[in-house]
Amino acid sequence: MSVRRFVGANSRDVMRQVREALGDDALILANRRTEGGVEILAMADAAVDHFDPTQASATEAPSVEPEPEPASRPLDPMHAMSERLLKEMQDMRALLANDSARNPPATQQPLGCGQRLERLLREVGFSHELAEEVLTGLPEDFATLAEDSERPLAWLNRQLTTRLHVLDDEPQFFDQTGIVALVGPTGVGKTTTTAKLAARFVMRHGTRPVALITTDSFRIGAHEQLRIYARLLDTPMYALDAEQPIDDLLGRLQGKRWIIIDTVGMSQRDQRVIEQIAHLQGGRSKVRLVLLLNAASQPETLEEVVVRYRQAATAAGASLDDCIITKQDEAGRLAPVLDIVMRHGLRVLFGSHGQRVPEDMAVAEAESLVEQALKTRTPLPGKLEANAQAAVSLPRWSRDVLGQGRRLSGLLADLRQRVVGFAHLESTWDLAALPESLQRERLDLLLASYPPGQTTLGMAWSPRRNERGCEWAMPDVGLDADGAWLALPWLQHRHPAGEQERLAYLSWTTCVVVHLLPGLPDLAAWEWLETQHMTWISQVRGAQRVDYQGERVSLATLPNEPEPATQVPVRFRGQPMTLWVSRQTVEITPSSRQTTVVSRPMLAWRGELRDPESAKIVARRYWLTPERLGDDVLSLLLTQLQSEGVATLTRRAWQQLKASDNGELSAEIRLLMASGLATVVGHLDVADDEAAADLRADLLGLLGARRRRRDTAMLDALSYAFMARDAIRQLGNTSLEGIT
Repeated sequence: MSVRRFVGANSRDVMRQVREALGDDALILANRRTEGGVEILAMADAAVDHFDPTQASATEAPSVEPEPEPASRPLDPMHAMSERLLKEMQDMRALLANDSARNPPATQQPLGCGQRLERLLREVGFSHELAEEVLTGLPEDFATLAEDSERPLAWLNRQLTTRLHVLDDEPQFFDQTGIVALVGPTGVGKTTTTAKLAARFVMRHGTRPVALITTDSFRIGAHEQLRIYARLLDTPMYALDAEQPIDDLLGRLQGKRWIIIDTVGMSQRDQRVIEQIAHLQGGRSKVRLVLLLNAASQPETLEEVVVRYRQAATAAGASLDDCIITKQDEAGRLAPVLDIVMRHGLRVLFGSHGQRVPEDMAVAEAESLVEQALKTRTPLPGKLEANAQAAVSLPRWSRDVLGQGRRLSGLLADLRQRVVGFAHLESTWDLAALPESLQRERLDLLLASYPPGQTTLGMAWSPRRNERGCEWAMPDVGLDADGAWLALPWLQHRHPAGEQERLAYLSWTTCVVVHLLPGLPDLAAWEWLETQHMTWISQVRGAQRVDYQGERVSLATLPNEPEPATQVPVRFRGQPMTLWVSRQTVEITPSSRQTTVVSRPMLAWRGELRDPESAKIVARRYWLTPERLGDDVLSLLLTQLQSEGVATLTRRAWQQLKASDNGELSAEIRLLMASGLATVVGHLDVADDEAAADLRADLLGLLGARRRRRDTAMLDALSYAFMARDAIRQLGNTSLEGIT
């Protein structure tokens, strides 16, 4: 199709002709006014790429009366201009086509696991800052999971739940004697919450021990509203002027165990906030502050409220670490307020979701709050961007440091909860800050209270010799009721001399009933173990001689049993392995200087550690166990096998500590610190539950870079965590980060 010429009386008429002939997508090449009206050159858009200007001629539209064509019509300037425009358009389209061929538009790739979780967090209302902090510890194996796998979401729930601190024990909160002041902006629900708290206290302790106080003399009817609640609860209510100290009421509050103050609501930008909190803290009576946060407020407002009120508390020499979330029923999303709470390390005591007293308030439950927050999702358009920070937020470098502090605080809190004795390990690290002259004295006091309670079920005894190339012997490692290692080992030289004496002492002092021995016990220890009906196993060498079917043979030459060996997946010295275990019944005579000793029936165990892919044998191990215990000891064999890596980790930690403490640390404390790090890491390395996997990811996330061996990487990370904790303490920021 060629270029066509259209002529009409006016522009509207000629454009109508173009649309009727070429459609709405017609390409207008040129136009000009003529004596008869308006002239337009146009062509169909689809014909542009196939147009040949050298053979083109402008034809008249059928509806137009033809005019005599002069001989010089190819020289028409308008026609020449249209040809140039067409040629340029063809060149442009060809250029665009070539560029598209070289750089085809990228097809939308499916989002990775981390991107999907980040989008979820952002769509429900969590900040970019918190999402980035949480997803730093995303396990690497999640990248290979199917998109519909539920594991990432379950992991995310656990991560958020861990970061949300809540009231663990409601009775303990109400059983404490003291004064509680509810603070927060106007309209956040302080008066109603005061009544709800008072009602919950009355339900537990009656009306006599409680009293209500209001300092709100600005709001019309504020006194009367609280007075009505007090009358319904049958509790006394007192009004306190803004300038009147709380001590003025102490005489009238005799016998009151629990006092709640409903304070004046003030904007977080009101300079009187500092004066109000300073006034509450100015008397002899200690007042505990609880901040009320409106779940329906904007994130920027909540951020500002928390920062300003905590600044006011700090200025008054007080702390503001507890909060109550109000108006949950009015909030479109719960995630923004939880985000603020998590990032600032506040503890949520209760959640309020209505006006009824006391029904519409419940003790905060982290799992329930997180689950509720993740339900309300608002899709975000386009690419995720970091949300703008409120004007009151800290600089980026400060937020990064606080984020690391929150991660560190959460990690240490999780380790205290999971690993028995971790708090004692922390206390051992604290001794390093003392003068060397005091270290041993304080260590004696610390070890006198260890282990906590009756928590030690067993003991993995170490060989009674120094480790190769070291001037120290590996401490003995305790086992809890689940067979997991305790955080703080026992120093060998602090045990009694003599094997039977050591076994009896630990059994008497800590109720140890399971003993994992590095070799066969001597006769006295053997008889004591059997007399006391203890559970025990002994790791021995393959050259150990036993009696088998009337012959004297070594364990290494025992024939294989006819039944197939048991195959168990294990981690051995930081690597995944498969343990092939078989057993035979043998007899052995305990070592003794006596000439007549009765032989004992035993089970001889052979273990072959094999590469899980090639099945190549990597190492062999042998054990002897009392026949009476049967196959129940298999889990203990695994525990003792996996404990071999603890000594290697201890040597690594010892060297790192020795290089950094400048010789100012006693050898005992250094060994306890090093072996404690090793046992905690070993505990996490061999555990296969999801909580342990989360802790491993959190630990490894502190380092950033990937390491080949998981156990040594975790050891370095845990050492870094302790050193960072000590540094934060030195800077006096312990209370801000919740590191105790």
